[in-house]
Amino acid sequence: MKAHVLQVLAHVPDPEVPCLSVVDLGIVRDVTADAVVITPTYTGCPATLVIEQSIRAELDRAGYAHLGIKTVLSPPWTTDWISDEGHEKLRAFGIAPPHHSAREEDAICPRCTSTHTEMISRFGSTPCKALHRCLACGEPFDKFKCH
Repeated sequence: MKAHVLQVLAHVPDPEVPCLSVVDLGIVRDVTADAVVITPTYTGCPATLVIEQSIRAELDRAGYAHLGIKTVLSPPWTTDWISDEGHEKLRAFGIAPPHHSAREEDAICPRCTSTHTEMISRFGSTPCKALHRCLACGEPFDKFKCH
């Protein structure tokens, strides 16, 4: 059952980063006999309610109406939980995936793969991203912040 539920939820996009599913993002932590366990990317994330509603709708459609949704905040979500496929999807979408370098400002351009980049703003299109610019190709891009 767990594998099938994860397959079902792999079709639920994150509302702020729609190239990723809630499974790619690591928001879905576990599936038990009676619940889907989720952890929001951060406490107070404005997309949490939409994510829960989307998960509920997809579970109901797939015949899993008996499963509850349990939100767990500890341990807190970390970008380490983003799947390898999620990293590739972010790059393909034009968002630099997080990497745990010594400096948060460091980013690899998702378009040309240059490391010659600069942070323009700590705040990007959503609270979980920062705005960067590639100094090689000149393109702006978001970088997913490490948490």
